[in-house]
Amino acid sequence: MIEQIEIRTKGKGLHEITGTVQGVVRSSGKDQGLCTLMIQHTSASLTIQENADPSARCDLEGWLDRHVPEDDPHFTHVPEGPDDMPSHIKAALTSTTLSIPIVRGALALGTWQGIYLWEHRRRGSLRRCVVYVGG
Repeated sequence: MIEQIEIRTKGKGLHEITGTVQGVVRSSGKDQGLCTLMIQHTSASLTIQENADPSARCDLEGWLDRHVPEDDPHFTHVPEGPDDMPSHIKAALTSTTLSIPIVRGALALGTWQGIYLWEHRRRGSLRRCVVYVGG
C-alpha cells in the first residue's frame, strides 16, 4: 500500500508526524511488515527523535543551525533566500527516508521515539511524504 501524506509546517523545526504515519499503518491492515517514508523535498528531512522532552529537539535544532549557518559567503545558490542553501545542506546531512518495522499492527518505535518532519526553511510550507506499507 502506498499513500501520500501532506504536512503543513509553520516554519523551522521538528514537527511530529508519528500519529499520521501510524494511521496509514493501521489503515493498511498489516500486522507485520515494514513502513518506509520518503519526503519529496530537498529542503526538509525526516528523523526519529525523542518525543518526551522538547529541550532535546531544541538542542538538536540549535546545533545544526550553528554548524550550517545562513549567509555563508561561499554559497552561490542564493536566489531563494538566505535560508535555502543551508536547508539543502541540512536535508543532505539528515535523512530523506526512514524505514520502521511494523509489529502487531503498530510502528516498532521505542518508548521515547517519535517520527518528525524536520522543516529547515523559515517560512512554512506544505510538505509531502510518500508512505509505503509492505509485508
